[in-house]
Amino acid sequence: MYETTAPPPRFGALTEGVIMFIFESIPWYSWLMWFVVLGALIGLNEVTRRWKWGGIAFFIILPIILTIFVWPTTAGGDSSTGTWFHWVKVYSALAGCLGFMLIRYFPKVAKIKWVLIFPAAILAINILEACIRDFEVGAMGADGIVDGVYMLSGPWNWMNGIAGLINLITICGWFGIFISRDKAKDMIWPDMLWFWIIAYDLWNFAYVYNAVGDHSFYAGAALLIACTIPAFFIKRGAWLQHRAHTLALWMMFTMAFPAFVSDSMFAVETSRNPAALFVISALALVANVAVLIFQLFTIIKFRLNPLKDELYTRLPQFKEVVAANESADAKDSDVSAELRDLKKVV
Repeated sequence: MYETTAPPPRFGALTEGVIMFIFESIPWYSWLMWFVVLGALIGLNEVTRRWKWGGIAFFIILPIILTIFVWPTTAGGDSSTGTWFHWVKVYSALAGCLGFMLIRYFPKVAKIKWVLIFPAAILAINILEACIRDFEVGAMGADGIVDGVYMLSGPWNWMNGIAGLINLITICGWFGIFISRDKAKDMIWPDMLWFWIIAYDLWNFAYVYNAVGDHSFYAGAALLIACTIPAFFIKRGAWLQHRAHTLALWMMFTMAFPAFVSDSMFAVETSRNPAALFVISALALVANVAVLIFQLFTIIKFRLNPLKDELYTRLPQFKEVVAANESADAKDSDVSAELRDLKKVV
C-alpha cells in the first residue's frame, strides 16, 4: 500500500475558511455592496481631498443639514447608532477634517509649530474614545443585544483596549507634518509609516469587531481598507487625512441610515465565536507591541525625543514620502538633519 497525504489547502479555501471563522455566510450581493461601499469611500475621499469645494460641501454644509433635519430622528436612543460613542465619533471625525482643511489651505496656520500638535491630538482622542468603549464593553458582562447590536464581553475587550493605548502612545513625528506642493495641498505626515498604519488597522478592526461586531464587515474591513489603499497607492504620507475623510463620510452615512449595517439585506453578522474575538484582539495586541518595541529601540539607539523629533528619518520609506511631497518651506524647517540632506540629494 502506498501512503497518501492530503494535498495542502488551496489559497482560496484557506481565505474562505478565515472569513467564515470571522463572519457568518456572506451572500454575493453583500460582497457586491461591500465593494460599492469601498469604491464610494475611496472616490469621495478623492473628491474631498483634491477640491476645496468638495471638503466644504461634505464636511460643513452636509453635516449642518443632517444635524438639524436627519440625525435627531435616525440616530435616536432606540437606534444602533444612537449611543454616545456614535455622536461623539461623527463630530470628532468632522472636527479633524475641518482642522486639517485649515492647516492645508491657510499657509500661515501651517507655519505655526504648535498647530501641528492638532492632528496628533485629534487622532489620539479618536483612539482613546474607542479604547474607553472597549473597556466599557468588557466591564458590562454582555452576552446579547446591547444598544441595538450583539455584544459578547470577554478578555478580548481588555486586550484590545491595551493595544489601542499602545497605538496611541506610539504616535510620533507630528512636528514634521507639512503640506504637499501639488494642487491637492495634502497634509503629509512622513513619520506615520506602514507598520504603524497596519498596527492601527488591526487594532481598529478588532475594536469594531468587539464593540459593534455586526457592523464590522463594512465599518471595520471596508472602512479601514478605504483609507489604507490611498495611503499606500494613491497619496502616500497622507494616511491621517484619508482616515479622517473616510471615517467622517461613513459615520454620517450610518447615522442617517443605521439599518444598512444591521437590518438590511446587505447586513453581515459575525460568527459570534469567542475564539475569533480572542484571536483578532491578540493579533492587534502583538502587532502594536512590536511597533512599540521597534520605536523604543529607535529612540534609544539614536537618542531621540519622541515628543519633538521625527523618529524614522533614516528609513527609505520616510525619504520616499518626503521626496514625493516635499513642501516649499521644508528648506527652512529644523525637523531633522536627514530631511535637509535628502533635499540636497533630490
